[in-house]
Amino acid sequence: MTMSSSTNQAVVLLRVLLGARLDRARSSERGASAVEWVLISALLIGVAIAVGAIIMTKLTGKAEDLDLG
Repeated sequence: MTMSSSTNQAVVLLRVLLGARLDRARSSERGASAVEWVLISALLIGVAIAVGAIIMTKLTGKAEDLDLG
């Protein structure tokens, strides 16, 4: 199963943004604060929910198209 190009672009953008943020957190002396980690986690959870909703919508549509009788 392949994702749409807009979903792929969103995932690539998210990886770039999180990668840059993690590099900054690793290079600084203080690291990332708990609030920043909560925000990053919330963002990842939101993306996971969105991807799950897209997949569920596509699967439901395909299931409704099945001819069972």
